[in-house]
Amino acid sequence: MKSSSASSSPLLRGIRRFDFIALIINITIGAGILGLPARVYALISTWSLLAYAVSAAVITLIILCFAEVSSRFSGTGGPYLYTRVAFGPLIGFEVGWLFWLSRMVAFASICNLFVNYASVFRPQLAGGWERAGLMTLLVGGLASLNYMGVKQSARVNTIFTISKLAAIGLFAGIGLFFADPAAFSFQTLPGYTPFSQAVLLLIFTFSGFDVAAIPAGEIQQPQRTVPLSLLVSIGTVAVLFMAVQVVCIGTLPDLARSERPLADAAARFLGPWGAGFITIIALLTATGTLHALMLTGPRLLFAMAEQKQLPDWLAAVHPRFHTPYTAILVTAALQLILAITGTFLYALTLSTLIRLTYYALTCAALPLLRRRTDVPGAQFSVAGGALIAGSGVLLCVWLLTNSSGREARDAAIAAAIGLIIVGAMRRYRRSH
Repeated sequence: MKSSSASSSPLLRGIRRFDFIALIINITIGAGILGLPARVYALISTWSLLAYAVSAAVITLIILCFAEVSSRFSGTGGPYLYTRVAFGPLIGFEVGWLFWLSRMVAFASICNLFVNYASVFRPQLAGGWERAGLMTLLVGGLASLNYMGVKQSARVNTIFTISKLAAIGLFAGIGLFFADPAAFSFQTLPGYTPFSQAVLLLIFTFSGFDVAAIPAGEIQQPQRTVPLSLLVSIGTVAVLFMAVQVVCIGTLPDLARSERPLADAAARFLGPWGAGFITIIALLTATGTLHALMLTGPRLLFAMAEQKQLPDWLAAVHPRFHTPYTAILVTAALQLILAITGTFLYALTLSTLIRLTYYALTCAALPLLRRRTDVPGAQFSVAGGALIAGSGVLLCVWLLTNSSGREARDAAIAAAIGLIIVGAMRRYRRSH
């Protein structure tokens, strides 16, 4: 089967296991951790710690499904590939299309966040030609790095990850010594609606593993590397996120009203230079996430073109660098346009809504693929897989019911556009 074949891929397998773990962590520790501690605290106060735990548990169930399903495949595409094989080309394309679209919007929103933080050092970057110029340099630099080879890109990603872990870990490690135990109160139970909304928001914070699975066609021994890396990464990230929330609650009395909670908290226990230190961390975090999205996003276009669901020229591979260079250039150009014209907060909720949809489909694929004899066998098997998959689907549906009508409407419009693209490509293939 072409979709799962390792030998048919023209891409270079230059991503090692450690690099892949770093890629997952880099994407997961993204922009959400910089602002969501205040948002979830405003919703449910100290119970936000429980919301983090519930979110981590939900994501762990989904990751177990991803781990088994991904262990059957070695090709590029991630959830697009899994759902295409499990449910057919139409559902697969819709997942790939919406997935790519959500990554485009997420990139643009984080690019805006980067410029907002950079304007702390130079206010002129907040608008005008300097804002557009900085975005152009940022997108152009990241696209060039990915254009010139996956090995170099993976190594740079690893450097970003180590730096990000060290910086945020330092914030959490120092801040724990200054946390006030009196700030933690669990006397009043949170309401169902705000608690559900908090968990929905935090799903975005824990996401990233799904994106990292896209370039499996460039990962060494992906059927073994992907499942192990998923489990190691989520454990690391969950501990770090919980520690950050504890520090923010314990050191920042007005956390619910904070626009930059980590910076405000650091200013309290690190002094005047604390906010500047966190601003640098924010720039590092945003850049690392942007780099990871630039690495993974174009591979979705490549995978869909390789399966003849998009024009063939998007599957072109550079003869020297062995990278999907046309997909990289197209994605980078559209990301730049969206970044210059986009915002941050709306994209967060829309991206989470789309993610929950293909999370549920991937979980549902687990029992279906177990009954199939025409797909490769799983190299990682989850005990009680059917129960875990069913629980994952139900939890995703629960969270989807707490999304707003606006995001659901826009996701439906995007899905309809995907159907138009599918129809156009089918007519094109028949006429050629």
